[in-house]
Amino acid sequence: MLAFLAKRIVNYVILTIVATTLGYILASATLNPMARYLGKNPPVPQSSIDAALQKLGADPNTPLLVRTWNWWVNLVTHGSLGISARGTEVTADIFARSGTSLRLLVIGTLLGAVLGVLLGVWNAVRQYRTSDQVSTYASFTVLATPPFVIAVVLMILATNLNNLVGTQVISFTGEYTPGVSGFFPVLGDRLVHLLLPTISLTVGAVASYSRYQRSAMLDVLSNDFIRTARSKGRTRGSAIMRHGVRVALIPMSTFFAYSFGLILTGASITELVFSWHGMGEYFIQSITNNDINAAAGTILFTAILVLIAGTLADLLYAALDPRVRV
Repeated sequence: MLAFLAKRIVNYVILTIVATTLGYILASATLNPMARYLGKNPPVPQSSIDAALQKLGADPNTPLLVRTWNWWVNLVTHGSLGISARGTEVTADIFARSGTSLRLLVIGTLLGAVLGVLLGVWNAVRQYRTSDQVSTYASFTVLATPPFVIAVVLMILATNLNNLVGTQVISFTGEYTPGVSGFFPVLGDRLVHLLLPTISLTVGAVASYSRYQRSAMLDVLSNDFIRTARSKGRTRGSAIMRHGVRVALIPMSTFFAYSFGLILTGASITELVFSWHGMGEYFIQSITNNDINAAAGTILFTAILVLIAGTLADLLYAALDPRVRV
């Protein structure tokens, strides 16, 4: 078991390094930090532009591979991801914004995974019944809807509810309301602001996970070990829950690991719509501002999240499949 996990963690670390390196190279090859200084009136002296690019580690006269190597050396030796185009430390920016994004990602992902798995199992057991048909149509509708549309619809519904009751029951702009003090009032205010963004991410995750879980569960229901369990006296529900669900969850653990990084994409749009200053917004701003270091830092952040999710998925895989622990 420990050898299996150690091997998987080493693989994930190598993949993280490779993904981050390729991400830095791609950002350096496509983004143009010099564009921020062009077209100014009066013009910015070339010497000032060169000095600024040198500080950012984006000097075009330095070979790309050398810049990539210097970026890694700076990260390993000093723990720094470089300076952003705004003049701030990228490492400090990520630490400041990561908590904001993780509140959305962790809660939305866990809720989406749990509810999606339960819905997928329910639909598989009740295949082709009305509930299964309704869930199928609803899931495909959600999957075909852009995340920002879901977020805007939730905001419209919340606004209508607030107007109906005549007070601000649901607040959805920003992470908190300025001026609120006291532990419980602050906690309640934070939870209210967290409600709609979390629902927005959870709805999309439920639609995705439920489709995969339904398919995996249908494959399991036709296997011989379910019939064997029934022949030994177990009820259909007991056989499905004790044997079927456990086997059907095995492929879902892998799907969870590799879909976790994609959730950040949906979170980027969600953060922009609800004015949350998290990593998603930071990544979009880094692209808009031609900020190589900020973009590379965001890629590293996402890769680490996938590494952690992959490790947790492997633990779940080993818990569900005893053969892995041999």
